[in-house]
Amino acid sequence: MHLKFQEQIDMIRNFARAILATATFAILALPAYAHVTLLVGEAHIGGGYKAVLRIPHGCDGSATVGVKVKLPEGFINAKPQPKAGWVLDIQKGNYAKTYTLYGSDVTKGALEVSWSGGNLPDDQYDEFAVNGTLAADLDITKPLFFAIIQTCAEGETAWIDVTGNPDSEPAASLTLLPALEAKH
Repeated sequence: MHLKFQEQIDMIRNFARAILATATFAILALPAYAHVTLLVGEAHIGGGYKAVLRIPHGCDGSATVGVKVKLPEGFINAKPQPKAGWVLDIQKGNYAKTYTLYGSDVTKGALEVSWSGGNLPDDQYDEFAVNGTLAADLDITKPLFFAIIQTCAEGETAWIDVTGNPDSEPAASLTLLPALEAKH
């Protein structure tokens, strides 16, 4: 009887080791998600959206000293959040088309936003935010891309690829959802 009990204990131990080995392999096999991403990856068209860009690391050990984002067409009325210790610059211009916002035509606004002069060490992360409105006529079958240039004390990384090329650095993407129904 004792041998049977010991066999059961050994079987449980072997099973636990197999589970631990499988879990370890699965964790090690996961891709490194070290890309610049959006905190919230989906939003409804026709409503407000706060694009929070998460900068997870520097450039090969070098501190981040600048972040520039090209705002996608259809992300209108954009207003960036200033950051203490960083210089904020807003490049404004004409949109590719006219949008309607709160009953008025909108033809121009922020096209690109940059924060510079700061110092974000490689072993720390931070978030940079731009609040705006997603135009009501955006195509929900296509993601909206926020192309980002991360400048470091030594080098830079261009997070601008929108093709899905595995050899390129992907732009931060936003999945668009249908507009919410108005409540009466």
